[in-house]
Amino acid sequence: MAMNVIGLVGWPAGWIALLGVSTYTPDWAVWIFVPYFLYGFYRFINQLTYFPWAFRMRRILRAYAWQILEGVPSGIGKYPGAQDDGMWFEFRNPADPDAKIPLVFIKHQRSYWWLKRLDGPRTKPERRAEIEPLWFAGDPRFFAVIAAPARDGKTPKRLHLLYQRPVFDRRCTPENWDAAAADIERAHRAGAVHDGPIPQPHL
Repeated sequence: MAMNVIGLVGWPAGWIALLGVSTYTPDWAVWIFVPYFLYGFYRFINQLTYFPWAFRMRRILRAYAWQILEGVPSGIGKYPGAQDDGMWFEFRNPADPDAKIPLVFIKHQRSYWWLKRLDGPRTKPERRAEIEPLWFAGDPRFFAVIAAPARDGKTPKRLHLLYQRPVFDRRCTPENWDAAAADIERAHRAGAVHDGPIPQPHL
């Protein structure tokens, strides 16, 4: 969050600084600054849109404790039967350990780092090792915050929010995924907006 605030302030500060410099340079030199202005605007918007998701992650972490998971299956292609297409992690259903639940990267912003480390034909073993073990806080039937282990192995880094689409989209029709009333109520406390269980993919 602190780095995001610094970026949110830093990029506009860079615009102002370059605008000041441009008043003392030839007109043609202004074109040198154009790539920064364009990229800086993109980064500013990117930093701005991060805040709502950061607060959602904070709320989830207040409701669910971190778990350290070993050997979590993942993939880059479409998960069989999942409603959304994209990179995914596969977790066990808390209500049925024999059932598997995918959490798909629906929101691809800030997910490129994870793309290079999920299981795929071109994934290097040393890259995959950077997300092993996986830090996990949440309930895969609703949402979860995932993170990679820091170098000290005792703290998480690269936090990312994964969620089932109906959790934040009232237009999606929820179905039962063996979620008890207490599970649903806990998810609501953690920020879920849908008034019911989430849908189960047809596997």
